[in-house]
Amino acid sequence: FFFFNDTATTEIYTEQIVGSVRCVQETGLYVLNKIDAITIEELDILDRIPHYVPISAKDEWNLDDLLDKMWEYLDLLRIYTKPKGQIPDYNAPIILPAKRNTVEDFCLRIHKSLAQSFKQAIVWGTSVKHNPQKVGKDHKLQDEDVVQ
Repeated sequence: FFFFNDTATTEIYTEQIVGSVRCVQETGLYVLNKIDAITIEELDILDRIPHYVPISAKDEWNLDDLLDKMWEYLDLLRIYTKPKGQIPDYNAPIILPAKRNTVEDFCLRIHKSLAQSFKQAIVWGTSVKHNPQKVGKDHKLQDEDVVQ
């Protein structure tokens, strides 16, 4: 709540407002549509913009790159499940924040009792040295790992 009188200057307004607001800087992603309507030279100029993805929604250009960038900027991991004796289910990944990426976090995302009765998991992917590899609950998973 701010109280201003008619004798206050612009500097006083700014100081009171800025002094009371906690600023948080977040990185955004600029999605530039209609790249089908510009030239290569104009696209080269746009290429200097940080944090952007050029797309054409009409022609469905570069939508895969947009999806990849969104995953990167949201900092989420896709972890796939593999029932014993079956192939991995790549249609319904378990989504984990990158900061909570242990096998225990994965188990808790499925069900609390799974984490309590956990002994070991078998993991395929970039987070292990050997594919497959047995891991404990503190093992850190990476994007697109497969867990059994």
